[in-house]
Amino acid sequence: MQFSENWLRTMVNPEMTTDELAHLMTMSGLEVEEVMPVAKPFSKVVVAKVLEVAKHPNADRLSVCQVDAGTGTILNIVCGAPNVHAGMKTGCALVGAVLPPGEDGKPFSIKKGKLRGVESNGMLCSLRELQLSDDHSGIMELPEDAPVGTSLRDYMELEDSVFDIKLTPNKADCLSLLGVAREVSALTGAPLTYEKASPAVVTSDVRQEVNVLAPDLCGRFTGRVIRNINARAETPEWMKQRLERSGQRSVSVLVDISNYVMLECGQPNHIYDLDKISGALNIRWGQKGEQVNLLNGMTAEVDEWVGVIADDNGPESMGGVMGGERTSISLDTTNIFIEAAFWWPDAIRGRARRYNFTTDAAHRFERGVDYELTTATIERITELVLDICKVEGKTVVGPVVDKVVNLPVRKPVVLRKERAEKVIGIALTTDLIADIFKRLDLKFVQDGETFTVTPPSYRFDIEIEEDLIEEIARVYGFERIPALPPVASNVMRIRPENVRSLFSIRQQMADLDYQEVINYSFVDEVWEKDFANNSDPIRLLNPIASQMSVMRSNMIGNLVANVRYNLNRKFSRVRLFEIGAVFMRNAEVQDGPLTVAGYEQPKRLAAIAYGLADEEQWGLPDRQVDFFDVKADLEAMFSPVQLRFSKATHPALHPGRCAKVECGGKEIGIIGELHPSWQHKYDLPHAPVLFEVDVSALQAVGVPAYTEIARFQPVTRDIALVVDSSMPVQEIIDRFYREKDNNPLCGIMQAVVLFDDYRGKGLGANEKSLAFRFTLQDANKTLQDEAVDAAIGAFVAAAEKDLGARLRA
Repeated sequence: MQFSENWLRTMVNPEMTTDELAHLMTMSGLEVEEVMPVAKPFSKVVVAKVLEVAKHPNADRLSVCQVDAGTGTILNIVCGAPNVHAGMKTGCALVGAVLPPGEDGKPFSIKKGKLRGVESNGMLCSLRELQLSDDHSGIMELPEDAPVGTSLRDYMELEDSVFDIKLTPNKADCLSLLGVAREVSALTGAPLTYEKASPAVVTSDVRQEVNVLAPDLCGRFTGRVIRNINARAETPEWMKQRLERSGQRSVSVLVDISNYVMLECGQPNHIYDLDKISGALNIRWGQKGEQVNLLNGMTAEVDEWVGVIADDNGPESMGGVMGGERTSISLDTTNIFIEAAFWWPDAIRGRARRYNFTTDAAHRFERGVDYELTTATIERITELVLDICKVEGKTVVGPVVDKVVNLPVRKPVVLRKERAEKVIGIALTTDLIADIFKRLDLKFVQDGETFTVTPPSYRFDIEIEEDLIEEIARVYGFERIPALPPVASNVMRIRPENVRSLFSIRQQMADLDYQEVINYSFVDEVWEKDFANNSDPIRLLNPIASQMSVMRSNMIGNLVANVRYNLNRKFSRVRLFEIGAVFMRNAEVQDGPLTVAGYEQPKRLAAIAYGLADEEQWGLPDRQVDFFDVKADLEAMFSPVQLRFSKATHPALHPGRCAKVECGGKEIGIIGELHPSWQHKYDLPHAPVLFEVDVSALQAVGVPAYTEIARFQPVTRDIALVVDSSMPVQEIIDRFYREKDNNPLCGIMQAVVLFDDYRGKGLGANEKSLAFRFTLQDANKTLQDEAVDAAIGAFVAAAEKDLGARLRA
């Protein structure tokens, strides 16, 4: 919002400079983004009257003018403007005047000289030459009553500044000069001099019938009929000036009056051409299929969500948003109906944005407008219309028709002095609080150190105790509040030994040659279908982009996109990881400090490897990273805890190269190659290998415990078993460990690993040979061959009996 400082000072005039006022307003919550002078510096430019105009004897496009500039002598000035004529008043730069800098950045000085042989003692100025506008069609033309000899800066009130303030949504009461003046008055103690217009003398009983049919749309509708006015009257210069310095262009006198009053008091209003209204005006919700032709030339289709003002011919305007073209005023208008209303914020909010435009009225109504101001607004518009557009002996004024159907109830808000002191951090007195409330015109009842405040009709932002505390802090002055360090108990908390930090997990992944990425948790809906087979993802109500419309249930889509991003930039080897949350529906989850009812948000570690297993070098042959490379990295992350891998299927992974990951008998994640379909769809030359596991399982580590180091040497034995080619290795290893737990002879086994997988000559078409290495040790004695052979024999027998294996010769 922008406004003229001079206009503001007609309502409240504190004894402070422009910069001091701007700083005070900013520190109180009305952020002044910019203070712009109305005019650049220039001197010795006065109001002058052109007495005579004669053709230049030596130039067709120049005129020789006799000018009265109030200096006591008539000045001879050569002028090239096409609009110069005798009798006009304009701006004249006298000899010695300094005009604003031109394109070269240097000030322009006016000197006595000759133009084509004729002496010139000054210059008649255009608005562009004084840098007051871009108009260069001719010299400026001032009103006939402009006093000759007066400084142009004084006459045009150019010693002024334009304030551009940035308002937060809660400060809707300051979307007007009156609102800003109230704030400045409260902050400085300077008196507020704004006076409401006196009620106009009613000279006719003519009125426009109005019916408010939707109290939840419009709570108050006030109007008045005025007949026989002159819509072609000229808008006064003072009004044009204030409008222009507030960012509004002058249109016509009635439009200017309407805009001026809205800027002055903050109440949007509308002026109808009375002769274009057919029957009664009905304020109601729209109906599907109805259309409104708006003032901006747009035809809007409305429905039951949009409020309208309709007459017998249907909707003619969009209530609280924009007037209609059908009843709009023009220069030929003679009879008008003035309207000011209170529209409920919830009934206006979002309506203009739905149709891709915004208006000053909607901007104010959706934040809350003073519902007690409608009658005063009508009287103020009436006053201006009668002052400017009245036709003597003909203009008649009807009574104010005020339909009050549903106004907000302002609930009292209680403020406790103790609470205010705690929040603000300073000692307060009840007298200080009472004084601040009086300056803000907040009505209150005091009971000891408790204040019960009833918010005024223009303060929609005061609803809870903290709102009043904010007002105290603003008026007291944020700069006066000392910056004290917080006082709190400082307790050293010991991190449990059995929990590993996320930082150490990140560090270990980096040590394994992975780089961390951070992705958005909201993803493309297609990713959820492709990588999670999720046709009903959790949708965002207000996504920042169409391709970020749902919450992810796994992180595979993000990592695949990261690989594609790097490939497009010529990186052929990519190893990435991410630690983040995924989001799934779970009816068992209840609301809590870190949970939302109905939704589960576990943290996951996901990693992806693409390209060569190692950086290119002379010492190793080039090969593509495979499943077992990434499996080894995952096992290293959990070491010394042993993971269990078993065959699985996953919508994102290759059906024959995918395994679920188990830890402590619980499934914690998935590992495998990307599915060939998605490899082709997402244009990847090679299949990346990836895993995703629960972070909670990775964070859980065992507490170190002392065990005596065995003094006896371990023994190793290798065996090769021939099994069916479809037999999972994990099933055989599981059988070995069950035998260890159940057979006393096998308790000496410390570890078993697979070190060879052979298929080919000497074996059947559906057979494979698996070679296992057993590590055997007894902590109390040296192992004898008999005990070792017995244990190995028991392991082989168990595999032969339960799994159909045979010992390879």
